[in-house]
Amino acid sequence: MAQHRSRTEKRRAEEKKKRSPIKKVLFTFIGVLVVGLVVMTAAGAAMISEAPELNAEELTFAEGATIYDMNDNELGRLQGSENRTYQEIDAVPEHLRNAFIAVEDSRFYEHSGIDMYRIGGAIVSNITDGFGSEGASTITQQLVQQAFLSSDQSIERKLQEQWLALQMEQQYTKDEILEMYLNSSYFDSSAWGVGEAAIRYFNKEDLDELTVADAAVLAAIPRRPSYYNPQNNPEEAEERRDLVISMMEEQQLISEDEATDAMAVDIEEQLDYTPPDNVAYQSIIDQVMEEVENIEGIETSDLYADGFDIYTTIDPEAQEIAQDVIQSDEYIDQYPDSDDFQVGFSLLDTESGAIRAMVGNREETEEERGLNYATAASGSPGSTIKPILDYGPAIEELDWYTGETIDDEPHEYSNGTSIRNYGGSYSGEVSMREALVRSLNIPAVKAIQEVGLEDAQTFGESLGLDFEQNITEGYALGGFSQGVSSMDMAGAYAAFGNEGTYNEPYTVRNVEFRDGEEIDNRPESDQVMYESTAYMMSDMLTGVVDDSSGTGQRANIEGLPLAGKTGTSNFTPEDQENYGIPDGGVPDVWFNGYTTDYTAAVWTGFDSEHGSDYLIGEERDIAQDIFRIIMSNVHEGEGTEDFSRPNSVCETDGELYRCGNPPEEVMEEDDEEGTEEETPETPEEEGIEEEEPEEDDEDDEEDEDDEEDEEGDEEEDEEEEENDEEDDEEDVDEDEEEGEEEEEEDEDESEEEDEESDEEEDESEEEEEEEEEEDEDENGENEDEEDDEDAEYDEEEENEVEVMEEDEEDETDE
Repeated sequence: MAQHRSRTEKRRAEEKKKRSPIKKVLFTFIGVLVVGLVVMTAAGAAMISEAPELNAEELTFAEGATIYDMNDNELGRLQGSENRTYQEIDAVPEHLRNAFIAVEDSRFYEHSGIDMYRIGGAIVSNITDGFGSEGASTITQQLVQQAFLSSDQSIERKLQEQWLALQMEQQYTKDEILEMYLNSSYFDSSAWGVGEAAIRYFNKEDLDELTVADAAVLAAIPRRPSYYNPQNNPEEAEERRDLVISMMEEQQLISEDEATDAMAVDIEEQLDYTPPDNVAYQSIIDQVMEEVENIEGIETSDLYADGFDIYTTIDPEAQEIAQDVIQSDEYIDQYPDSDDFQVGFSLLDTESGAIRAMVGNREETEEERGLNYATAASGSPGSTIKPILDYGPAIEELDWYTGETIDDEPHEYSNGTSIRNYGGSYSGEVSMREALVRSLNIPAVKAIQEVGLEDAQTFGESLGLDFEQNITEGYALGGFSQGVSSMDMAGAYAAFGNEGTYNEPYTVRNVEFRDGEEIDNRPESDQVMYESTAYMMSDMLTGVVDDSSGTGQRANIEGLPLAGKTGTSNFTPEDQENYGIPDGGVPDVWFNGYTTDYTAAVWTGFDSEHGSDYLIGEERDIAQDIFRIIMSNVHEGEGTEDFSRPNSVCETDGELYRCGNPPEEVMEEDDEEGTEEETPETPEEEGIEEEEPEEDDEDDEEDEDDEEDEEGDEEEDEEEEENDEEDDEEDVDEDEEEGEEEEEEDEDESEEEDEESDEEEDESEEEEEEEEEEDEDENGENEDEEDDEDAEYDEEEENEVEVMEEDEEDETDE
């Protein structure tokens, strides 16, 4: 043990021992930090070294997107010289500059390309308010990112962006940078730069004519061009305009009076929209750009001057014929003579949901009104909603079969409001099939009342419909508080033609940037209903077009397996009286239909509130005519297959039902006569594997011999009789599986040979009834297990489906 000369020396030695580990930890930390900084610096330097060089031409005239069709052939570029009016910075008034600076980069004239103060504020905001709540990119960073970099949110891209921003600040003045930024920003409606945007939205070529309110509108758009487009979304644009104005006042760029006056301007009165010339395919191109803007990980400012390629689902031939039919009088001659008459048309690939064609305006120069009636909520869907909210959920949730009986009689909504059919007549007891084919209203309301509003809404939402509020019973007949778009209706109907699988409609397959980065935009498929539900609905909807009582016969195409539904909305009695609407005049008419190849939805109506405009006479046939002509063209030479009946669907008297859940009528017939009459023609149609019959001929012969030689005491007779009955019941069970008629014969023989003893006959009948009940229970269980094959998407839900005779009786009574 070490010896110390004094207490002081000992204490110092102990303190030295204590300090030694702390120093080691400290030196280790410093060493790791130094090494980490060196590694990070080296990595950062490597990333920066791969950054592109600054190019003045690309900064000034950044390249616009190129769009390709479904076959990867170029359709054209979004950007053209006719859509860009370059403005020198001296021609940009101060209040227009200040509007952009206030909302995008308030310290633009103070930082050197990177705003450390703003970065710190963004970090705090993202911590307190959630990631992404505030960005830190300066105008300089946005400019270089638009011109040279992809939308990748990686550290490498961010470092390159900051490096290039610092370089740009060294090579260009602030005014030059702002000039390039204002001329390369995208303002929707095919307008690049503030010069073209001023012409597009205000019809002002001289920027000095722009007011403070005008400048704020323009500064509001680039953040999300399609969303803040003042022509299409005036409310959203006005809200952001006022935010820009308030920021300008807060930063003392305008006075309080100027801010108050600017906010008082009604944005719709402020606009003087001027469409671009010769815009091809504008409706579907607008949808393409909106989808690109909404792709996760892409900022809107990245898209419109970045030289990226957009690969779409557009079929140019289908698009061409759709535009010719809708935007000319060459194919249809009964278009109303009204500037307010509009058409919304969407054509999808039934299997994938890919949009092949879209026309959102009746006018040849589509952007004249700046609204896409194919994607906008155009009008009430009328009876086209019945498969989605009424009968589809009834099949899915209640196991209704196509012959389900519904009493078409005077009826009321739950709130006591009376309901009537078109024409005011009633048909008594009708099947669900007849009610749908004839488009009767009262059975549809009874269906949604049986299903329940919650389940009906859930079913509709699974098919892509977006309800702003909880639905009411009036939705059963299309009485929506807001309209619905043809694109959404086409997507919903396509699921019926696609064996119950829903695909969200889309136009963009993928986006590819100049640096090779690629983003796939195709949505995932979702099995939203049983295959049997989809097939039974398709089978009924074929009657709408090919049955003599169907409402959609005009849309039928001979030789093409087609299903569809008509829809018409109506004026209120008050509107009819106030506006002098004649009998038969209606505001909206639809036709939605599909094959296994294509699905199309057509809305026809007016760009106005329900008033003096109405469709009447042959004008009410326009939707069916558009559907028939375009669908005939796109199916030509396709060899379209019919709808495929799944194994889980059985048939009785021409009506379809889910095999594991037969209707009450079939069950009663089975009880009385066995399965003879309603057994499917083949086991495959019933959705089960064929079983080999057991050999029982020898047993039958032995039974007959035993019965003919019946002599002896009572005990021997009873034993023989019990054995005979057990063998007969086995035969009956096997005959039921094979669909044969031997049960009644065997029972007759047994009754004749057992007449000697009433007591023995009673006992055998009791045994027979008990065994029949056991056999039926077993058969029911087997059928329930076999029905699980109907839809793989929800086994738990399928196992909960039960056939309850009491419920079915209640439904029939109601």
